[in-house]
Amino acid sequence: MFEIKNVSKKYGKTLAVDDISFSVEEGSITVLIGPNGAGKSTIIKSIVGLLRYDGSISIGGFDNRSIEAKRLLGYVPELPNIYDGLTIAEHLVFIEKAYKVNDPEYKEYLLEIFELKDKVDKLGSELSKGMQQKLSICCALLHKPKAIIFDEPMIGLDPHSIKMLISTIKTLASEGVALIISTHLLSSVEEYWDNAYILKEGKVLASLINDGNSDLEKTFFELTEGEAVRLDDNTLNSNELNTDEIEHTDNEGELDE
Repeated sequence: MFEIKNVSKKYGKTLAVDDISFSVEEGSITVLIGPNGAGKSTIIKSIVGLLRYDGSISIGGFDNRSIEAKRLLGYVPELPNIYDGLTIAEHLVFIEKAYKVNDPEYKEYLLEIFELKDKVDKLGSELSKGMQQKLSICCALLHKPKAIIFDEPMIGLDPHSIKMLISTIKTLASEGVALIISTHLLSSVEEYWDNAYILKEGKVLASLINDGNSDLEKTFFELTEGEAVRLDDNTLNSNELNTDEIEHTDNEGELDE
């Protein structure tokens, strides 16, 4: 569903994304993890079509900047793009008209699980950061996209909403939706990820497949810090890294199959 090939992005002389390639199949949950400045948000914005870049990106077989690709895509940005002068209800009507969808039952379902049903008349300017995030998620899901990108989706959410979002992500994957989640909160994805790409300084350090034994947090710290890290009262050293769990990149930045 997502196909990213040899994508690079420069800001002036700074190479923020360096020849990154990966794909995400239907029904798969792929996570992008890395420290600040790793290039996660840059590759996300490139996939969504908000940035110019070198390389190629397709969604459902369509160029990511095409109308066909955008119809398939749902996007939850790191910072919610909410209109101060529109109510919650008006935001959703705007999405319905933009995507030419009309599913009142699904809209009510989203409002209910994210606890916005009794707040539909509130203006965007009156919403807390958490409510803005929940509205952003509802807007991204309303047209039932086949491919969804979440950029730090848990930020600002209360425990109930986090639980409901995780449940929703799992349900979407079971229905064949392709999902990309960019996050630095490893605990928020450890129980349900399928594939992971660890980024640092614009490069993919490694890719992992969740076989039930992979330790995402351990591998992340060992690769990005290269020193002992204390997690769950156990000290993990870089020489303990299980390389069988990792598919390393080659010299040209392509991921090994």
